[in-house]
Amino acid sequence: MSGDTSRAPGPAGLRRFLRENGLGLCFTLAFLLTLVGQAIAGRADFNNRLIADGLQPVGFGAYLTSSDFAVDVAENWQSEYLQFSLFIGATVWLFQRGSPESKELDRAGIESDRDQFVGEHAKERSPKWAASHGWRRAVYSNSLLLVMGTIFVLSWLVQSVTGVAAHNEERLRQLQAPISWSQYLGTADFWNRTLQNWQSELLAVASMAVLSIYLRQRGSPESKPVGAAHDATGVEG
Repeated sequence: MSGDTSRAPGPAGLRRFLRENGLGLCFTLAFLLTLVGQAIAGRADFNNRLIADGLQPVGFGAYLTSSDFAVDVAENWQSEYLQFSLFIGATVWLFQRGSPESKELDRAGIESDRDQFVGEHAKERSPKWAASHGWRRAVYSNSLLLVMGTIFVLSWLVQSVTGVAAHNEERLRQLQAPISWSQYLGTADFWNRTLQNWQSELLAVASMAVLSIYLRQRGSPESKPVGAAHDATGVEG
């Protein structure tokens, strides 16, 4: 009898799936664990502040749906996606001699259709939209930056909306009148939350681009080969 192809994959198939998707699975699991840890620690800190103000602490479910938790998550997300958006866009035109994070010095700009395997230069296994023309190719050619940038804008918007809600809750506890969303965008609280995340992400990108000129990690695609020259640019290990 022929096997049932609808059955779940066996141990060999599972091992292959885990091996081929290990990077994404590992970081997704780490993300979920740290998110849970943030929720636990954040609730404890939030309740400490409530108790200090003479108010009753909140349960875990109530904290997860609070603006205080939402703004903390959103402000981290928007800074991360700002980092990726800027790096993806900047590396089209800007270079760092000797860094594997940079393109080779003679490949400025969006490059030719031949180099990018689009249109008539598309390969047999190229995505369908790479072989198309007009707006489909234009959108797909910039889809990574478009998606990363959209997530950044949306998470920044969520941060601002939840941020003003959390800020107003604190003002009400102090018997102060709430402020509008537009007023909140001009407050020190909003820009302190925003800029402290931006500066750390931009420093991380600059450090990676420059330190990878001189330092190595054997076997990592984020590093040049151990024996590569310091001025070798756009070379991955």
